[in-house]
Amino acid sequence: MAGGTFAGDARSLTGTLQDMEPRTAVERFVSWAGIPPVMIWGFIGTLLFMIGDGVESGYLSPYLVSLGFLEHDVAGLFTIYGLTAAVSAWASGALSDMWGSRKVMLIGLAIWIVFQIGFLGFALPSKSWTLITLFYGLRGFGYPLFAFGFLVWVVNTAPVQKLGSAVGWFWFCFTAGLPTLGTTIAGVLLPIIGGYATLWVALSFVIFGGALALLGMKRVPRVEAGKHGALKTLFLSLAIGWQRPKVGMGCIVRAINSSAEFGFLVFMPLYFTHTLHFTMGQWLAVLQAIFISNIFFNLVLGIISDKLSWRYTVMIMGGIGSTLSTMAFYFAPTFLGPDHLFIVMVAGAFYGMTLAGYVPLSALMPYLAPENKGAAMSLLNLGAGASVWIGPAIVYIFEPSFGVLGVMIVYSVIYFISAVLTYFLTLDPDVEAHLHATRAEAREGAA
Repeated sequence: MAGGTFAGDARSLTGTLQDMEPRTAVERFVSWAGIPPVMIWGFIGTLLFMIGDGVESGYLSPYLVSLGFLEHDVAGLFTIYGLTAAVSAWASGALSDMWGSRKVMLIGLAIWIVFQIGFLGFALPSKSWTLITLFYGLRGFGYPLFAFGFLVWVVNTAPVQKLGSAVGWFWFCFTAGLPTLGTTIAGVLLPIIGGYATLWVALSFVIFGGALALLGMKRVPRVEAGKHGALKTLFLSLAIGWQRPKVGMGCIVRAINSSAEFGFLVFMPLYFTHTLHFTMGQWLAVLQAIFISNIFFNLVLGIISDKLSWRYTVMIMGGIGSTLSTMAFYFAPTFLGPDHLFIVMVAGAFYGMTLAGYVPLSALMPYLAPENKGAAMSLLNLGAGASVWIGPAIVYIFEPSFGVLGVMIVYSVIYFISAVLTYFLTLDPDVEAHLHATRAEAREGAA
């Protein structure tokens, strides 16, 4: 990397920090908590947007089946949605680098609104499976452009000495909305207004949250618009994986990060309820313990990583921690059973905590290629999208021959592999020196 490139990035960052000085007591408190004060409405808006996106996650599948559609077709619909979301997640970083995060978020918001209106206003009333697949599948492009476009904006704007905290707050808002608060709101509304009307309420959350995020961040400095054309920018987001192998390794680490989480949702409900004889309510309590712990520690470990090390937090708390917690999550329910629900919930919470250990990867990745942050973030998001199918694929391949224990061992092994890969995610010396100097200056200023 040319020294001039990083120097220009550093000057841009310095200007950004000067524009973001807290102006009021509230902004000083928000800054102390790790949120860039000028982006506070962006975080709140993203939380509301993700609540709206998550409302359907717990009931849309059985709702469509109740309308007379086949379970197989519904599964295919969600597969299409997952693929479009994965493509959108990959493109979000590159497009943010090319057009600017604000425009990418606006496009994502518009896609979500337009195709949700088509889904609710035309597809569902007509019960046309073709229209349902078309509108819902295309809506999958919406939320990653909005949410991950905002993440790129955070990475480009937050002070480097608090970047781990800032991305921790992003993932706090993301996971608090999808699925936790979204499904909670659905649980309240479904008995009162029914499934169809609840989907319209979800749309209102998305509209309000999206508008709040985009209109509430007028003071945010614009670190936007790259120099490359559309095709070259998208190509760079893939090419950087072999041009800078550490970025490629970071993509693999991100794919491993949540692969087991998606895999658990495939086989753990049946394992708990049929094999171990937990009630469905007990299984859901364990699942809730995982999500609540993960939400809380997304924030806590993001803050801690700024004090210690982004890389070591990912390696130790994420990789090694998840290696241990995955096996604990198997052995606790298997040997203790439903009579010791609290201990099983603690094991689930332990897994949720270690899953949050990967949060600082969102801070580390762009500085593995600071001259192409958007491309690096695209590859990070590509890993996130890949985890959606890697986790279930491991179940499909290993469960028939090796059972649940075999699947859990495979997950534990790949988590350990992610820890080994993270050990090699070191920054270039000039980047490391710049980050060290910036953090030192911030500590002196705080003193």
